[in-house]
Amino acid sequence: MNSKTLIHSALVSVFTLGLITAAGQATAAEEKGAEKCYGIVKAGKNDCQTSAHACAGQASKDGQGDSWVYVPKGTCEKIVGGSTKPKA
Repeated sequence: MNSKTLIHSALVSVFTLGLITAAGQATAAEEKGAEKCYGIVKAGKNDCQTSAHACAGQASKDGQGDSWVYVPKGTCEKIVGGSTKPKA
């Protein structure tokens, strides 16, 4: 019973650390003058989670409307196909 509790605690810690790290990276990018730009990514080059998957690098096709990358603030709307909001 003791080893089972220890393993469970270790797994929860690793999962929590991953979430904290991802949240910190997103906040840091936004604070440095970046914004999420949807619909301009190449397949496999998205920055993070979408409604279809939970991690970076998993966009299945170019220009996927719900996949995003960070770009400097104010540039997304200037890029053909770029949007600051997810597209269907």
